[in-house]
Amino acid sequence: MNKIKRSWVLTKASLNVLKHDNELIVFPIISAVMMVVITLTFLIPTLVGNFLDQIINTGIPFFGYVVLFLFYLVQYFVVYFMSTALVGAAMIRLRGGNPTLKDGFQIALHRISPILGWSLVSATVGVILKMLSNQSKEKGRGLASILSSLLGAAWSVLTFLVVPVIAVEGLGPIEAVKRSWELLKRSWGEQIVGTMSIGLIFLLIGLAGGGVLVNIGVGLFILLDNVWPVAIIGILLVMLIMILSLLSTTLNGIFSASVYAYASEGRVGLIEERLLQNAFD
Repeated sequence: MNKIKRSWVLTKASLNVLKHDNELIVFPIISAVMMVVITLTFLIPTLVGNFLDQIINTGIPFFGYVVLFLFYLVQYFVVYFMSTALVGAAMIRLRGGNPTLKDGFQIALHRISPILGWSLVSATVGVILKMLSNQSKEKGRGLASILSSLLGAAWSVLTFLVVPVIAVEGLGPIEAVKRSWELLKRSWGEQIVGTMSIGLIFLLIGLAGGGVLVNIGVGLFILLDNVWPVAIIGILLVMLIMILSLLSTTLNGIFSASVYAYASEGRVGLIEERLLQNAFD
């Protein structure tokens, strides 16, 4: 129960940061736009890689995995760069400052080397997990597929605080993972419960908002006997999903900064300090 209470306190701190600095959503927006550009850019290399694998036909899609690794590398670099900027700005607010977007970008620019190193590690792990998943599907081994999913989930939990560690301490990828593990041992309950709480909050908002829009669309369709209301509602649903996704991503980034501040410093700004006393035994 104490961990649940503390996780909610950290979530409230994250919400306060988002309330004070709602411009931080710009980082996930830039990241999302870049993801679209990167995906489109890699369409032709992916087709070429698949074509070469079919010609060679060694049983292992070597060129496909090479392209996938490069795709992951570029994708992760953009995501981690923007996440570092977001977390860095959030840490300034949590420590009592007044961050700007420029502050976030400057922090990320000063961490280019560890961000690139962490992107290489993440891309390598991503390809390995993809290979395990593909092999389990080809051979029909359900246990291997489950193991691959569990390893992916464990890796996500283990590395949850890597970006804050890079943003604040500037450690390299290996040291950052070790530091994340060290902090995880102090905050795993708050980390998991808080992340699930944020996900649940946005899921409920999405279901409620989506339900209202669908009912309005169906009602207008029946009343007006016209398909246009349905099309408009469909567009509004897509916009709702995009907005909630961006807000969720932003809040999760801020939450990781809150957990880091709590686990490493024992205090978090913007909330009642008495609620954080004796937080970890």
